[in-house]
Amino acid sequence: MLAEGMQHLELRQMQTMIALAETGSLTRAAERVNLSQSALSHQIKALEERYEASLYVRKTSPLQWTREGERLLGLAYDVRRLIEDAERDLTKLKQGVSGQLRIAVECHSCFDWLMPAMDLFRESWPDVEMDLISGFHADPGGLLDEGRADMVIVSRNTRRKRTEYQPLFSFEMPALLANDHPLLAKDYLTARDFELENVICYPIPESRMDLYRKVLQPAGVRPRQQRRTELTVAILQLVASRRGIAVLPRWAVKQHLDSGYISERPVTRNGLQSELYAATQAGSSEHAYMRDFVKMMKSTMSKMFTDVTLLQ
Repeated sequence: MLAEGMQHLELRQMQTMIALAETGSLTRAAERVNLSQSALSHQIKALEERYEASLYVRKTSPLQWTREGERLLGLAYDVRRLIEDAERDLTKLKQGVSGQLRIAVECHSCFDWLMPAMDLFRESWPDVEMDLISGFHADPGGLLDEGRADMVIVSRNTRRKRTEYQPLFSFEMPALLANDHPLLAKDYLTARDFELENVICYPIPESRMDLYRKVLQPAGVRPRQQRRTELTVAILQLVASRRGIAVLPRWAVKQHLDSGYISERPVTRNGLQSELYAATQAGSSEHAYMRDFVKMMKSTMSKMFTDVTLLQ
């Protein structure tokens, strides 16, 4: 039974018990916790009065704890461990070695290089909780504003409040055609070449497709029809069967081009160049793990594909 009117067990009292257990004497324990021997003895006496039990057997060497003392000592060690764990986590958060990284992707064909980069990141930063936000998002950048994502892979570094953009890489987007398509007779395609074609694309707004933003809309051209599908392989099958043409990153379809499954032509004389950026909330780039993941994405991309240009 606890003595009435006693206060809760205090952290300093638990620290005193640990010091006593690890030094084995009142004198050395007092020195460790920067107390006089009489002040330390007073703490022990206050605990014994609180729990109405002796905590250790007097005049024993080495010091012997009673059952009550062993129970409180075990509690003291548990509390110290929890405090050390919490302080370690806080240090990691402050230094940017622990946290969370939720990623949303605007680019449907990015997974070939993004997944290996994520695997590499998890090995190097095991204390950072990483997750990929799946599904189609009409406004991926809005996920940052809503606190639902920590990084979004986007194709434009548009002005957006409280958003920073880390440049990743640029690449060419060729037109993909069936091997017997008449447009293969041309050295490159112009905006007008799309007027009588079915354009096969991902289900994203035209404002986020470089073909429309950079080529078709400036020329006032609209394709005859548009067909949408989420799967790259489905797009390629439709192209190969003359159901339409598509414009995708070359690195996303390289193996199909190399195998002769489909053919390609540049879009415009100089080719259609696209870019990717890592958008984060303002200040997030201060985290070391954020900066490192950007480096890993660039490194992974450059190792997997030679026809990309890293952005600085």
